[in-house]
Amino acid sequence: MATEYQTDTDTDTNTGPDAADDESSLPLGLTVAAGAVAAAAVIPFIWLLRTGSDVGIKNAIGLITRPTTIQILINSAVLVILTTSICVLLGVPLAYLTVRTDLLFSRVWTVAVSLPLVIPSYVGAFAFVSAFGPRGGFQRLLSPIGIEQIPEIYGLTGTVLVLSLYTYPYVYITTRASLKSMDTTLVDAARTLDHGRWATFRRVTIPQIRPAVAAGALLSSLYVLSDFGTPSIMRYDVFTRVIYVEFGAFGRDTATLLSLQLVAVTLFILWLESRIRGEERTSAGGRSRDIVSLGRWRLPAMILPAGVSALALVVPVIILISWLGTASATVSESLAFQWRYIGNSVTVATATAGVAVIGGIPVAYLSARHDGFLPSAFERFTYVGYAVPGVVIGLALVYFGTSYAAPIYQTLYLLIFAYVVRFLPQSVGSLRASFLAVDPSLPEAARTLGQSSVGAFRYVTLPLVAPGLLGGAALVFLTTMKELPATLLLRPAGFTTLVTHIWAAYKSGYFGQAAVPALVLLAVSGISMLVILAQEGYDVK
Repeated sequence: MATEYQTDTDTDTNTGPDAADDESSLPLGLTVAAGAVAAAAVIPFIWLLRTGSDVGIKNAIGLITRPTTIQILINSAVLVILTTSICVLLGVPLAYLTVRTDLLFSRVWTVAVSLPLVIPSYVGAFAFVSAFGPRGGFQRLLSPIGIEQIPEIYGLTGTVLVLSLYTYPYVYITTRASLKSMDTTLVDAARTLDHGRWATFRRVTIPQIRPAVAAGALLSSLYVLSDFGTPSIMRYDVFTRVIYVEFGAFGRDTATLLSLQLVAVTLFILWLESRIRGEERTSAGGRSRDIVSLGRWRLPAMILPAGVSALALVVPVIILISWLGTASATVSESLAFQWRYIGNSVTVATATAGVAVIGGIPVAYLSARHDGFLPSAFERFTYVGYAVPGVVIGLALVYFGTSYAAPIYQTLYLLIFAYVVRFLPQSVGSLRASFLAVDPSLPEAARTLGQSSVGAFRYVTLPLVAPGLLGGAALVFLTTMKELPATLLLRPAGFTTLVTHIWAAYKSGYFGQAAVPALVLLAVSGISMLVILAQEGYDVK
């Protein structure tokens, strides 16, 4: 790996992001390595386009314009709009309460309202169906007082509820970070001009946090669009669910065209977010520690974080624990939980994190230390996988593996490759930020003392970016542990992980058999989140 950082000469000083846009000055080895990683990241989508072109224009138009296809598009659009709107309505007030007010127990609520991010949405969907579905626990509690039926949780309502509870933390975390770094003297100045609290928030605070809110909303909407488990459990037809069903029914053409449509919708959301975000603002100057006093609303204000935390955390944990007592000892061997499933999940997640970090280093380093078209293009190519649902990546690699890569089809190699394509941007983003934080004069000083480019990188740069490297690896590990559709499509025969066992238990109707793997998954995800927060120097106030 070290040879990837060898420059053409030992006197190359083009090590800053403001360097001249001279492509000829780019280190050859580093550029080739970054280009290879970027090319590998887009292989699934090139193959998807190739497969789609085989359908034919006439057949493609017929499939795309079918009433059922149009309805799927409408369903997906409605789901994304409603869920993202609710995420903003939850995330922004929660961020404001925990950062800018004297909310009681704000440190506790800061952590509590972040934790739903570690719970896979499909696990939350299991729990909500068990609690609020027909003949669920909530209905049984109401039966003694004469209430025999509660509103239907299946369909759009339940899907929006579950996805909102487990994706609002994206908006919360990005908005909270923006509020903590905002120059609040501007707020104070507005107040001295006789602006009320609401007018100040609308005219001063919102314009400053809008890019962060838009970034969080983008992450939420992309998650909603890519989620497969929750719509399937809630029986709501969206792109991901129908693509998986069509693939299982050998509807290759339909699955491919729906996948291309889904990619197009994803790109549209990315474009829309860039328009909504507007110009990013940076503020400099004095900072005020003024905290908004809630007064008599201080106690009632806890209802929002307490209610959200109870629904998103307490309900699923209680349901999962209650399932422990319903696990059947007489189920088939395929549904009996085995501890090796934990090892399988941890093994592939660890391997993915390692490969993603190794692959992300040349891309992130080239982008951080060199300006120009190629560094920027290579970095952007790696982000394609994160913006596209796992079911699409899995489907593309199924077609690619069966046609051109039969020796590795249905092996761990192809499965790990799919994970890396999907989550490589998490590693690249973390590493790039770390490389940018390293003063370029430090490795240059090492080179003047006789170190080669490789030695300067190894002994100076790498130790300084180690926290970002570990944080990126932990994030990739966390998301890989929870990935469902790509795992279902590409796992080797007989290879069972925590998520595939949970899914098999649900499909068979044995919810009790999903309790242990779901709780283990939550525990491992929680540990990963703690590592991420520790590496980021997370401060809850």
